[in-house]
Amino acid sequence: MTRLSVNINKIATIRNARGANNPNLVQVAKDCERFGAQGITIHPRPDERHITNQDTLDLKPVVTTEYNIEGNPAPRFIELVKSVTPEQATLVPDADDAITSNAGWDTIKHKDFLTKVIKELKADGIRVSIFVDPDPKMVEGAAAVGADRVELYTEPYAANYSIDREKAIAPYITAAAKAKELGLGLNAGHDLDLENLAYFHQNIKGLDEVSIGHALVCDALYFGLENTIQMYLKQLS
Repeated sequence: MTRLSVNINKIATIRNARGANNPNLVQVAKDCERFGAQGITIHPRPDERHITNQDTLDLKPVVTTEYNIEGNPAPRFIELVKSVTPEQATLVPDADDAITSNAGWDTIKHKDFLTKVIKELKADGIRVSIFVDPDPKMVEGAAAVGADRVELYTEPYAANYSIDREKAIAPYITAAAKAKELGLGLNAGHDLDLENLAYFHQNIKGLDEVSIGHALVCDALYFGLENTIQMYLKQLS
């Protein structure tokens, strides 16, 4: 079964636009789980422009499925994650000013750094996933540094899906096979939506989890949050 983890960053963005607590992020997380989500993902950034450090703490006792915190493993992020001890930490090589994630790790170039960080997080019982491009060498590098899972960066797939979906999915099939060969768990995320998710799921064998936020929240404006989560779950059935 492929789990759906709902990224609630955009909910925090809407809340922060008015400076109060509407929508209530904690309540939305509870409702996402009640509506069928099998995980909650957040991506706190240094400027706290959406998810704040306090949000990260507040969600810990609330999430009853799987809590996934993703971000660039700078010292402040590592300290925050270790204080919360989520089920999963996803390491993403974001620049501080990045609008959104736009590339995976070079797991070979950053081998020593990633090895140290992963060892520290796993010592606290946290499963570690590394955000990578669909490149078998980067997947091999993720295994070499001690990661438990890789999360395949799917923006290139999404961008090319309507042009040639068979060509778009091909490198992901190869990378996924390499992950399974090496005993790594397999996640995916970025720009997956109701149009391209089912095809991705059908072709990527052994997919453990997808993390979806922006598209899901946009769809919820039209369909409602409960209905939208059910629609995404249907794509994974």
